[in-house]
Amino acid sequence: MSIRFTAKARRGMVALTVTAGLAVGVAGCGGGGSGDKKPEASASASKDDGSKPSAQEGQSDSPLAELKGSDGLLLQITSAQRDSGGFVTVNGDLKNDGAQDLVVPSALSGNETEIIRNGRSLGGATLIDPQGKKRYYVLRDTDGRPLTTTGFSTLKPGENVAVFMQFPAPPANVSQVDFQLPTFPAASLKISG
Repeated sequence: MSIRFTAKARRGMVALTVTAGLAVGVAGCGGGGSGDKKPEASASASKDDGSKPSAQEGQSDSPLAELKGSDGLLLQITSAQRDSGGFVTVNGDLKNDGAQDLVVPSALSGNETEIIRNGRSLGGATLIDPQGKKRYYVLRDTDGRPLTTTGFSTLKPGENVAVFMQFPAPPANVSQVDFQLPTFPAASLKISG
């Protein structure tokens, strides 16, 4: 009877070991699923509260793209950097190029209720991978705040605000994407890193 008990116990341990090994393997191989985006957003949110621009390191003197919006609003994109955490950070400058005070359009926040609830932002921005035919929206933290510059409403003439937006990264082989922001024309960006 003890030999039989030992054999059953051994089979149970083997089954448990195989199951644990498969669980670890599946967890390690996951990628690209919608469940993967939440932890990235949380990790990003812990180092930045989403309301201040990120450091704009490694930028060139000339912008990657210059987009002209309504009433003299100008967006100069200075970098689009792929980060090791699985996201792309787009940095730039939002400037009032007009002669009068300019109210930043609320349309830049997009139309998602959760983002609009957190105030004015660039939460309506998207990156489009024309090769993979996918659209990437601005990441959010666990409280629904967009991982982009927030809290601006009016720009004085000539005033310049450093801005950033974080998106899920397209596949590693994609280096050219289209950037879109409501009220601005689309622009093609080259992702570095």
